[in-house]
Amino acid sequence: MSEQNHEHHIIPLGTYFKVFGALMVLTILTVVTAQIDLGSTVNIILAMIIATTKAALVLMFFMHLYYDNRTNLIFFLGSILFLVIFIVFTLIDIDYRDKIYKEGAMSPQGGKSYKEYITTQPPENH
Repeated sequence: MSEQNHEHHIIPLGTYFKVFGALMVLTILTVVTAQIDLGSTVNIILAMIIATTKAALVLMFFMHLYYDNRTNLIFFLGSILFLVIFIVFTLIDIDYRDKIYKEGAMSPQGGKSYKEYITTQPPENH
């Protein structure tokens, strides 16, 4: 059996305080940008960028991924990449449903657009 030389990296306390400070600044930035109306698309994109940055800081320093084996980082980033791909394809599918049904096919939502269908409440059956 081969011996594995696995050393633990000790992170200085100052690094933890710097990361904590960055997380607090990003949290304040999140609250401030949520109060400003930049348009729904820009607000969502900005919120996702801030949240991704905060998650990356937590992963890199508090979960020690920055100092760990690069294979773990590759697997993690690969899983995030596939998650983004699946979400994008789902959003593309939802966006094109209305276009398909407007071309003359019978809508399974009873003539409503998909967005109207998912936002309206079904009638109550008593």
